Amino acid sequence: MTRRRGHRTHPGRYRRRAPGEPRAVGYLYILPALALYTAFLLYPFGQSVWLSFLHWDGLTRATPAGLDNYRDLVTDPGLRASFGHALLLLVFYSALPVAIGLLLAAVLARTRVRGMAFFRTVLFLPQVLALIVVGVAWRSILAPDGLLNDTLRAVGLGSLARPWLGDYDWALPAVGLVGTWVGTGLCMVLFLAGVQRIPRELYEAARVDGAGPVREFRTVTLPGLRPQIAVALTLTIVAGLRNFDLIYITTAGGPGNATSVPAYEVYHRAFETNQVGSAAAIGVALTVVILTLTVAVSRLVEGRRP
Repeated sequence: MTRRRGHRTHPGRYRRRAPGEPRAVGYLYILPALALYTAFLLYPFGQSVWLSFLHWDGLTRATPAGLDNYRDLVTDPGLRASFGHALLLLVFYSALPVAIGLLLAAVLARTRVRGMAFFRTVLFLPQVLALIVVGVAWRSILAPDGLLNDTLRAVGLGSLARPWLGDYDWALPAVGLVGTWVGTGLCMVLFLAGVQRIPRELYEAARVDGAGPVREFRTVTLPGLRPQIAVALTLTIVAGLRNFDLIYITTAGGPGNATSVPAYEVYHRAFETNQVGSAAAIGVALTVVILTLTVAVSRLVEGRRP
């Protein structure tokens, strides 16, 4: 009987493991984090799932609801509209910031700009501001007598002035553009960091082959930024779908329910109309949507399992 060197067994004693071989004791290192994750995330989520199958006003005795709360997600026009608004806002919260960030990163990668650190800081500034502050500032700018309308009147475009956040057609795009302003800096910083990791030889080879700016971006920059694009899409999609602060501060879901989104509906139903079971069902459905989209993005952009 032959035995591999370094794996000799000793009768009555444990088997000696090779360096790097997985050991069960490694799970002890993640146990504290797993305990916190379970206590503050998995347990509340499980409790939300349980509440989603109940009719409960938060005070009196709860009664079984079966699938009624989930059925309402499909049959209630207001809830359907809130999920539609959230998906539409992804264009402003995710697609536009990623596209603008890629454009800025591509331009700044080819051109030396004086004061680059200053511009990068200014673009990233919205990320370090509390969304409450951002919401209050933009609510003032978009008010009927705010800075935007005053500017339009000053340049002779007073016919375009309107109560942006009170207009049924313009309230949702107005809130979405605020999200674009917030997310663009994050995407640009991620992409600039990724561009610096792309070997310069690839750009030089592309230029030797006669590639112009567009072809260079499509054949070198874009493939090299796939991991950063996946991260940016994941972060912005999650931020867009769980968006509550900006909606609550700027429009409170109005006018009517023109800007209502699932995260705001969770608050509205749980704390204002005492429909805790319905709010829990919305939260669970929103979690499933976020997980589905993030996994899909990871597979499509990175081409592998997350």
